[in-house]
Amino acid sequence: MKQLLFSIALMFSFTGFAQELGGGATIEFEKEVHDFGDMKQHGDASTVFTFKNTGSEPLIIENAKGSCGCTVPQWPKEPIAPGKTGEIKVKYDSKRVGPINKSVTITSNATNEKTKVIRIKGNIEAAPKEETSPVKKASTTAPVAK
Repeated sequence: MKQLLFSIALMFSFTGFAQELGGGATIEFEKEVHDFGDMKQHGDASTVFTFKNTGSEPLIIENAKGSCGCTVPQWPKEPIAPGKTGEIKVKYDSKRVGPINKSVTITSNATNEKTKVIRIKGNIEAAPKEETSPVKKASTTAPVAK
């Protein structure tokens, strides 16, 4: 039993030591929060989060999941080589009015952060009624019946 516990402790120390030496993939983001500020309803609420694999092994993004259906991430499916960069594109459905504070949870094989959360925030202001009305305005060049 003592040998088993010693073996397990030794394994964890080697794993930690290997990570300190730069073993495995690591992920570093240029920014972790994007602030849209004030924007109009139905506007383009999309942004890009750039990251770099600062480790010694290929980085694999296994999944990226928005905190709700209105926040949709796209991530690279191919491994990111050591020293290379990748992008996670995040699009928010800006039809809702009011403050936004949403997150995207990223899971990867990174040794420094297997689970990473990036965020978007801002405020969506209502668009003027004429921009969102499904009724067409009467044309000023149309013939008029007499």
